[in-house]
Amino acid sequence: MCDNYATQKRPRFHVHFTPTSASWLDVVERFFRDITVQRLRRGVFPSVLQLTAAIDDYVAHHNENPKPFIWTAKARDILQKVVRANRSLSSK
Repeated sequence: MCDNYATQKRPRFHVHFTPTSASWLDVVERFFRDITVQRLRRGVFPSVLQLTAAIDDYVAHHNENPKPFIWTAKARDILQKVVRANRSLSSK
């Protein structure tokens, strides 16, 4: 994973960027959303060690029964939504 760093400019890599305002297309961001909603948001962590332990526990539990992410939307429908969103954002 790279984000606004020099690795994006190296010729041996071919990086595909998700459209602006379409973080829902990025599976890594979906995982961070899930861990935030399911474990961290309402948690109380008096120390960094406890926060780290909570994250480690979530990942261990998540990995006990791993499942591939399966896209259910059709590419055409996703792209149409992106076009509509860009149009809407550009008009403001």
